[in-house]
Amino acid sequence: MFVGMRGLRMIMWTILLVLAILHRASSHGIQPLSRIAIHKATSALDNLAYVKASPTVLGLNGQNTEWVTVEYSSPNPSMDDWIGVFSPANFSASTCPAENPRVYPPLLCSAPIKFQYANYTSPDYKVNGKGSLKLQLINQRSDFSFALFSNGFLNPKLVAVSNTVSFANPNAPVYPRLAQGKQWDEMTVTWTSGYGIDEAEPFVQWGPKGGHQQHSPAVTLTFERSSVEMVDSLLLSINLNNLVVLVLGYTYKLGHRLFNSTYVWSQEYQFRASPFPGQNSLQRVVIFGDMGKDEADGSNEYNNFQRGSLNTTKQLIKDLKNIDIVFHIGDICYANGYISQWDQFTAQIEPIASAVPYMLASGNHERDWPGTGSFYENNDSGGECGVLAETMFFVPAENRAKYWYSTDYGMFRFCIADSEHDWREGTEQYKFIEHCLASVDRQKQPWLVFLAHRVLGYSSDLSYAVEGSFGEPMAKENLQKLWQKYKVDIAIYGHAHNYERTCPIYENQCTDNEKRYYKGTLKGTIHVVAGGAGASLSPFTTLKTKWSLFRDYDYGFIKLTAFDHSNLLFEYKKSSDGKVYDSFRISRDYRDILACTVDSCPPTTLAS
Repeated sequence: MFVGMRGLRMIMWTILLVLAILHRASSHGIQPLSRIAIHKATSALDNLAYVKASPTVLGLNGQNTEWVTVEYSSPNPSMDDWIGVFSPANFSASTCPAENPRVYPPLLCSAPIKFQYANYTSPDYKVNGKGSLKLQLINQRSDFSFALFSNGFLNPKLVAVSNTVSFANPNAPVYPRLAQGKQWDEMTVTWTSGYGIDEAEPFVQWGPKGGHQQHSPAVTLTFERSSVEMVDSLLLSINLNNLVVLVLGYTYKLGHRLFNSTYVWSQEYQFRASPFPGQNSLQRVVIFGDMGKDEADGSNEYNNFQRGSLNTTKQLIKDLKNIDIVFHIGDICYANGYISQWDQFTAQIEPIASAVPYMLASGNHERDWPGTGSFYENNDSGGECGVLAETMFFVPAENRAKYWYSTDYGMFRFCIADSEHDWREGTEQYKFIEHCLASVDRQKQPWLVFLAHRVLGYSSDLSYAVEGSFGEPMAKENLQKLWQKYKVDIAIYGHAHNYERTCPIYENQCTDNEKRYYKGTLKGTIHVVAGGAGASLSPFTTLKTKWSLFRDYDYGFIKLTAFDHSNLLFEYKKSSDGKVYDSFRISRDYRDILACTVDSCPPTTLAS
C-alpha cells in the first residue's frame, strides 16, 4: 500500500504519541529534583549579589513547620535564575560518600530539598534584580541554607549563598505514624529523630486518656547506605500492646531521655483502639493510591506533578473524626531515592497518620529496580528498592521485604497484595492471597476487600487500553477464580491516576446489571481504581467497555462505611470539595455469602 508523506507523518506522530503514553504510564512522572544537575554546578559568586533568610531560628515554640522569608538580589538577573534550599547547609558534592550505583546522576546527597524560580513571586526580578520568596521548612534534623543560581537547572552557576537557618531543637522526635499491629489489640508507632542511640534513650509515654501513663522503650531502625542515600536520622518503632477497645481513646508522647538525665518530648497525640474482628460498630475506611506530596509554598513543581496531593490531605484532615483507618495503596511520595522527600511526606500526613492507622501497599515507585527481584524491572523507585517504605511504615507482614499481608479491622478483612512481586498461580504470594481469602470467617467479617497497587483487575486507563490488556497482563487470568470462589466484595487498585468503578464482574462479563444497590447473593467482584489522590492525572481510553460504570478524570479518594454485618456504603469523594460523586450500597446477610454462584462452589468456606 502506498502511503503519502503527509500520511506517513500522521502515522509516525501516532506511533510517537502511543510511545509517549506508554512511557508516561510506566514512569508516572519525573521526580522534579532529578532534573536539577546540581553535580554540574560551578561557582560564579558575585560580591554584588546576596541571599538573606529570616528568621534564623525556627521552632522556638515547639513547632516542626515554619515559614521563612528569603530575600535576594543579583546584578545580572535572568528568567532562568532560581533559589535552591539545602539541608544540611553545606551542599558541596565533595562531602558526598561513594554513590549508590545508578544509571545516571545527580548525587543525591548534594541535591536541594526544594527549589523555586527567582521571579516566582517577584515579576520585576528580571528588571531590577531583586526578589523575595516565602518558603515553608520542616524539621529535617539539620540546618538549612539558601542559594541563588543562574543559568537554569542543567548547568547551574552559584551566584550567592545565604546565612544558615536552623530549628531550635533539630533532634526532637517528629512525624509519628500509627499502624495496626499483627493483632487487633496492637498499634505500632514509628517516628523519626535526630538523636543517635549513643546520645539518648527513646521511648513512648502512653495510656488511656486521663489514666495511668506508662513508658515503653522503642526499637531503632536504620537504613543501609548501600541501598539508599540518606540524611542523618534515626527511625524508631514501638508496639503498644493489649489495647482495650472499650476505652474511648489513648494519648501518647514521643520521648528521648538524654544521658545527662534531661528529657526531650514531642507534642501529645491521640488515637482510638481498633475494633476486634467481628465487632459490630460503625467502621469507616479510606482508601486511595498515588497521592505523593506537594509543597504548600508552590516549590518543586514541573508539569503538575503531584498538585492534587494537598487537597486530598486537607479533606482527610477536615473529616478525620469520621475516619478510622487509612490505606495508601502504593506510590507513596515519589521520592525516587531523594530521602528528604520522605520527611516532607511524613510531615504532610502527620495530622492523619498520628491519629489513625496509616497502612501501605507497595507500588512501583517504592520497589521497582533492575536486578533486585521486583517483578517489573524498571527504574521507578530510583534505587530505593522498597527499603524506605518497608522501614518508614510498619505493616504486619511476615517478611517486610515481601510487602503482602492481611489485616482484620472489625467487620472487614483486608488482603493486601504486593503487585511488585510475582502474584501468579503457584507463587508464594498467590498462596498467601488464597489463604487470606479462604481463612476469613464471613459470619464475623462479612466485608472481604482485596487491595493492590497495580490494576490486577479492570481499568479503562489509556495506557492499559493501548496494550489491549485493560489491566496488568496475566493478572485477571491468575486471580479472578480466587475472587469469585471466595466471594471478594470489592477489589481496589491505584497506579492509574484516575477513578473508575466496574459492575460486579467475572471473566470480563457483568454478572449483575444493578448499578447502585446490591443485595442478596454476591454474583461477582466490583473492581475500583482509586489512583487519583494527587499525582498527575491519567487519561481514559475513548473505547466504551460494558463493564465500566463510572469514570472520573479528577483527584479523589474512596470511603467504605460498614454500618453493621449486613450493610456497607461505598463512596467516591473528590479532593477539591470532599463531596460524594459516586456511591453504591451492599446489603447482604450471611446466608447470601454462603450461597453458591458460578465458580464459587462449594458453598461453605474453610472458616464456616
